[in-house]
Amino acid sequence: MFDNKTILITGGTGSFGKKYVKTLLSRYNPKKIIVFSRDELKQFEMQQEFNQDCMRYFIGDVRDKERLNRAMRGVDFVIHAAALKQVPAAEYNPMECIKTNINGAENVIDAALNNDVEKVIALSTDKAANPINLYGATKLASDKLFVAANNIAGGHKTTFSVVRYGNVVCSRGSVVPVFQKFIDEGKDHIPITHENMTRFWISLQQGVDFVLKNFERMLGGEIFVPKIPSIKITDLAKAMAPNLPLKIIGIRPGEKLHEVMCPADLCYDTFEYDDHFVIAPGIKFSSRSNDFTINAIGEKGKAVEPGFEYNSLDNADYMSIEQIANFNIEALK
Repeated sequence: MFDNKTILITGGTGSFGKKYVKTLLSRYNPKKIIVFSRDELKQFEMQQEFNQDCMRYFIGDVRDKERLNRAMRGVDFVIHAAALKQVPAAEYNPMECIKTNINGAENVIDAALNNDVEKVIALSTDKAANPINLYGATKLASDKLFVAANNIAGGHKTTFSVVRYGNVVCSRGSVVPVFQKFIDEGKDHIPITHENMTRFWISLQQGVDFVLKNFERMLGGEIFVPKIPSIKITDLAKAMAPNLPLKIIGIRPGEKLHEVMCPADLCYDTFEYDDHFVIAPGIKFSSRSNDFTINAIGEKGKAVEPGFEYNSLDNADYMSIEQIANFNIEALK
């Protein structure tokens, strides 16, 4: 699907972007891969690893609509991964988070429509479902913008979808590097925010593969949610440092005890497939059907039960301490 195509990744120097580029180069023969981000040092460092003829590096910020318009000329597919993602930072710098996550999303949509991009997938987060922090609220707004973009596209061929998943193992800002730092520094404990906290757990490669597959599946307007396991944060700490005691330090501002990916309030718009869920748009599209029970590659889904909610606490799939340890090792490869 990506052979001889031009792909642009906003926030392309992040953990996801680098893994996505690596995967594209190993599996396909793209015409161009454009890494769009605002950090020149990270781009320089990334160029040392990925310097193939098809690679292009564009300095730019998603807040800059004109720069995005220029970067998307001749682009076939866009992955929108750029965001301000740190929950405490967003609480203390709300307008900066809004400018990047909401205004930036609008700019990506406009640039994609102006350049007749074929498909756009925006990365979301479990924190966008029933949000209690500003970061989650901005990502919910972003999700709504990308869904609605299919209706405002008019005669343009561009379609937009969203991919939502949980904590990415070993990504920058995740809890694993934090725990590892405590271990490496020889601390006498591991800090735990709450003894009952749970999270969804996915590797970076799994996230990349899920996004790649959804470019084939997407009809436009749906939110894709993978079926992934949950972990207890205490089990993660025990897997990483079995001999260190745990110290409860309290939940941070804006942090949930458990995460949700498919809210119960949207159960009537949620469909279950073999390895994922789809949340159909709440708005009706004027140009095509709102039937999301069959995707673009013929996979069939079914409506979930009334009241269904996909959350990290009630998830049927939990990882054991041993499974977490093995999973983290594999994720680092």
